[in-house]
Amino acid sequence: MIEKMKFISIIGPKAEIDRVASEYLCRYEIQLENTLSELKELKNITPCAESNPYRDVKVRADELAARLTDGTQRSQTYDRMDAGQAVSLIEELWKELDVCKKAKGSLEEERKKVIDLLTNIKPFQNLHYDVASILHFKHIKFRFGKIPVESYSKLQEYLMDDICSIFDECGRDENYIWGVYFVPAAEEEKVDAVYASLHFERTFIDDDYEGTVEEAYDKLTARKRELDGKLRELEDTFQDKLESQKSKVLSAAQTITESSEYFDVRRLAAFTKAKDTVFFILCGWMTQEDAKKFEKEIEGDADIFCMIEDGKDESLENRFRKPPTKLKNPKIFKPFEMFIRMYGLPNYQEFDPTIFVAITYSIIFGAMFGDVGQGLCLFVGGMLLYKFKKLNLAAIVGSCGIFSTIFGFCFGSVFGFEDVIEPLWLRPTEAMTTLPFIGNLNTVFVVAVALGMGLVLLMMVFHIINSLRAKELGEALFDTNGVAGLVFYGAVAAVVVLFMTGHSLPAGIVLVVMFAVPLLVIACKEPLTNKLNKKKELIEGGKGMFVVQAFFEMFEVLLSYFSNTLSFVRIGAFAVSHAAMMQVVLMLAGAENGGTPNIIVIIVGNLVVCGMEGLIVGIQGLRLQYYEFFSRFYKGDGREFTPYAKTAKSN
Repeated sequence: MIEKMKFISIIGPKAEIDRVASEYLCRYEIQLENTLSELKELKNITPCAESNPYRDVKVRADELAARLTDGTQRSQTYDRMDAGQAVSLIEELWKELDVCKKAKGSLEEERKKVIDLLTNIKPFQNLHYDVASILHFKHIKFRFGKIPVESYSKLQEYLMDDICSIFDECGRDENYIWGVYFVPAAEEEKVDAVYASLHFERTFIDDDYEGTVEEAYDKLTARKRELDGKLRELEDTFQDKLESQKSKVLSAAQTITESSEYFDVRRLAAFTKAKDTVFFILCGWMTQEDAKKFEKEIEGDADIFCMIEDGKDESLENRFRKPPTKLKNPKIFKPFEMFIRMYGLPNYQEFDPTIFVAITYSIIFGAMFGDVGQGLCLFVGGMLLYKFKKLNLAAIVGSCGIFSTIFGFCFGSVFGFEDVIEPLWLRPTEAMTTLPFIGNLNTVFVVAVALGMGLVLLMMVFHIINSLRAKELGEALFDTNGVAGLVFYGAVAAVVVLFMTGHSLPAGIVLVVMFAVPLLVIACKEPLTNKLNKKKELIEGGKGMFVVQAFFEMFEVLLSYFSNTLSFVRIGAFAVSHAAMMQVVLMLAGAENGGTPNIIVIIVGNLVVCGMEGLIVGIQGLRLQYYEFFSRFYKGDGREFTPYAKTAKSN
């Protein structure tokens, strides 16, 4: 069901707008609209030109609060502070944090440099020589770096051939050997080329080391520990101060957040001046129930005035956007709203199909997946998952499991075994019906088509109701899903039933009237609708083009009626295929011919069929809802009701 909405306008002195937001808008569900857009016919109204003074301080307050809550959402409610005090506290703490950050920045920069020095020198710790001395050689050149293990043997051959170089190995792993080679300055280019050909990769050592590599490494490690300690000390000092004022900081953060949200209400308000006082105007949508409570409560507020208008008022619809949609369904049907939202919410004038979808989808699923055992598994699994995870899809699966169990009793199937219980109705793979002209046909196919024809007729009734609600009389009368389509398709359904059951058909003249007249009305939908709406031009594009277009449209209409009807055969087809698949599982398990079945094969087979076919049946059931049902009566172009309080919390 769709809740009835009221359009409400709130007027009061500008100084009271924050109080209105805190006292009323946060407690009542109201979807605020842009007042300038909605009340565009009013003169002398202006938007709010002020910028939000809490925007920057809110960012700082959120960061400080995150330090006290590990970045998680702050769900606890704190006592509200004076907004000025809250801003002063946050600004004071932010200055201290800024000083702390600057000090940490210089320490972190030095720490990064120390880490880079440690990284570069770590592989050469076994070089027991003063690093500074090596770095200041004048006549001997040096190269620190690493060479692949597979190239090291070749390097040794070159060294044996006397290439005027000494390689001092400092360390190795499974891929590389680290070391330093020395070469006379005169032979530098030649030797560098030899090492490069052996894939030697240089490591550039800065002139910032003292003593041997090992001594330098120890000194740098000690300096790194010292810097880490200073950084922790800085962070802990500020964090301790923050923790000592935790309740105040979180209270200030909450106050600033609320003040920012209240101030942002001005962006949706309009302002007008009367004498020396500036008044605000806020407008939006409320449910009828909330509007009554709000109107009663605000009667005692001398500074605030409100005006309430009906959401279905014709003049209101012409002036404002259509009312938003708020669905209100019994709890048992609420999970099925997920399917409605996937397609699109109904607009305010439409029929909410949630209950219809819940019933028909569950029945269709159960008919295609009729099995007592598997149905109970779906029910128990779905309900448990919904209880602990609150997944709407799980609740839908549980509901479908109930109807699968019911149809399982009707078909006499328990985990695929059809000799455990007697069917209350029939067995899908065995029951046959003899029809005139067609011959023998599976009974479930016949029932599925008959059910489909009945549902199509019901969809046409829904379309007529929705069209009348939207005041689209032409759609209600002349559309393929309107009165004309209902008469034609109803006549076809009646004739088919009479013929298949062996009854005599109506007279030929009656059939001509029931078939030809509705089709002619559907073909002339455009001129008839234009005539009904008192338009001067009844046919666009000329009569010849209209006749050709009408002919092909009639062909398409008849084809769609036929294909849509046959589409429901899938219900019976899946009922038969489910029983057939379980027979295959039982055959593989050796359960036929009275043998002892293999329990593992039975369990695995049931799981495979339940998972695979359950998914397919679920998709096919949803396809029937969207393409065979919704396409006939449902637009789904509504906009969701989003109250201010909910929007503020999400921000």
